[in-house]
Amino acid sequence: MVICLLIEQMNKESNKFNILVIILLGMITFIAFEQVLRNGFIDYDDGVYVTENPVVQSGLTPGNIKWAFTTDYNGNWHPLTWLSHMLDCQIFGTNPSLHHLSGLLLHIANTLLLFVVLNAMTSALWQSAFVAAIFAIHPLHVESVAWVAERKDVLSALFWLLTMLTYLRYAERPSTGRYLLTLVAFALGLMAKPMLVTLPFVLLLLDYWPLKRIENLSLVESSSRQTIYRLVLEKVPFLVLSACCSIITFLVQRSGEAVMPLTVFSLRLRLANAVFSYVRYIGKIFWPKDLAIFYPLQTDELTWVVILISLAFLMVASFVVARLAPAHRYLPVGWFWFIGTLVPVIGIVQVGGQAMADRYTYIPSIGIFIMVAWGAVELLRGWKYRREALSITASVIIFVLLIYTRTQVRYWQNSISIFEHTLSVTKNNALIHYDLGRTYHLQNIPDKAIKNYLEAIRIDPNDLESHNNLGMLLRNKNKLDEAIDHFRKAIEINPGFISAYSNLGRTLQLQGKLDDAILYLNISAKMQPDQPERFNTLAIACIQAGRVNEALESALQACKMTKYSEPRYLDTLASAYAAEGNFTEAIKAAQTAQSLAQTAGDKELADNIHTHIQLLKQNPVTP
Repeated sequence: MVICLLIEQMNKESNKFNILVIILLGMITFIAFEQVLRNGFIDYDDGVYVTENPVVQSGLTPGNIKWAFTTDYNGNWHPLTWLSHMLDCQIFGTNPSLHHLSGLLLHIANTLLLFVVLNAMTSALWQSAFVAAIFAIHPLHVESVAWVAERKDVLSALFWLLTMLTYLRYAERPSTGRYLLTLVAFALGLMAKPMLVTLPFVLLLLDYWPLKRIENLSLVESSSRQTIYRLVLEKVPFLVLSACCSIITFLVQRSGEAVMPLTVFSLRLRLANAVFSYVRYIGKIFWPKDLAIFYPLQTDELTWVVILISLAFLMVASFVVARLAPAHRYLPVGWFWFIGTLVPVIGIVQVGGQAMADRYTYIPSIGIFIMVAWGAVELLRGWKYRREALSITASVIIFVLLIYTRTQVRYWQNSISIFEHTLSVTKNNALIHYDLGRTYHLQNIPDKAIKNYLEAIRIDPNDLESHNNLGMLLRNKNKLDEAIDHFRKAIEINPGFISAYSNLGRTLQLQGKLDDAILYLNISAKMQPDQPERFNTLAIACIQAGRVNEALESALQACKMTKYSEPRYLDTLASAYAAEGNFTEAIKAAQTAQSLAQTAGDKELADNIHTHIQLLKQNPVTP
């Protein structure tokens, strides 16, 4: 569909320079991002979307397609994004290079579409090419392209731009078919990422400029008023889709506990951060320094002076572009494109603990780029050396951004590189210290993991995941008292944190405090009664404590839940029977366990169970 529309539009314009620009745009985009093909997955949501998601990994099946449209997994509803990841897994498996290739190709397609759409709407080749080039290689967009989990960004942007292209064709020659095609493209975009809810308002901006379907904004003149009402009415179906998508997204995110309650971030704090973030986004667009995967919300930065200055800047800028609107229509369009498209993610409805995010600028930044491109040409109009000055300046800007983007892409090589870079450019970033600690933890580098968990706890003493994981590492180092302190702290922070109860129970078990251990293991089993591992662990502790009836009951529960197919649980049951003095049933259960382990090819487990069987036969004492 995208290729057909591009070819049709190029044939319509039949301009060799357009084709040359498209080739150059594709080349510089690839050069800027080609290193992403050597990057791996990131231990930050890539697991949710690909590496730890068995549904996605099993590819496109009727059941999986249904799941994509009905799930609220991870607090999101974006079925087309799920389908995109499923398609990649079906074709490429879990090869990270090829998943990155899909994201890069989508970004290249978006770049070319942006150029074609702007050029078709404005007939301004230089400005359109410059906007597309900066969009293609801006460092702020590295996050959207280099992060597999942000496929929704590049995919939804594709449908955003397709909606603009089909809308242009509709505006040129209105028809029911072209209108419906535009509506379908918009609906598909919403199913890739709900951030497209602001697109109907952008279409109204495009009606003002460059399509000039609105001659002026006066509501006094009857003809002008009727035109505005007609164009607003034209957008009603789009607004209805936006409203429905907004409601679904809010409900899904709230059910997934992704929406932060006002008790965590007050409305005043959210408004203050929103105002400051607008200015920070503008700053990073013009000076993309110290980019990070996560910017923690720093309340100490949100002083009244900072907020008032930020608010004054936004108000003055809005006033200026409004006053200049009649003579320079691109200014209010670009400015309010930027301001408006950031509204869903500016933090009034706070999702997550970030203050802002680079990926949120993927579409909004286009508004600023438009202001700069058309503004530069206007500013130098009439100057003898305008063409040379613009060409040299644009070339320098593109070259600098290209180098910076290639550098930024390297930080996304793996989890450790992006987390360490983020910590080097942010402060008091508890979440990333936790994530870096977890990455070292998974890679079996305990000392570095402990260091980062401790730093996360220093910044946020209520970081229960860091307490829990730190406790496990300390237990492995036989620092049992310290481990117990962290498990108890995690439970204190969140009395419903099941893993901490289980870990505390196991640690007390190692200390020989079996009655206390059984108390906490029993709590974890009751809190998660569908997990056989909880009951198996409880059974082992009960055997050690001589609480035979409880041991047998828990061991049988674990075996029943797995339909007597898990050799480890059957071996525990054998020990429980032996503790009861029923060696016939004990040997029978152990032999079944050994047979299952052999069938599964687990030689080590099979040998251990064999030794257990020999002990049961030779000496009727539970080992």
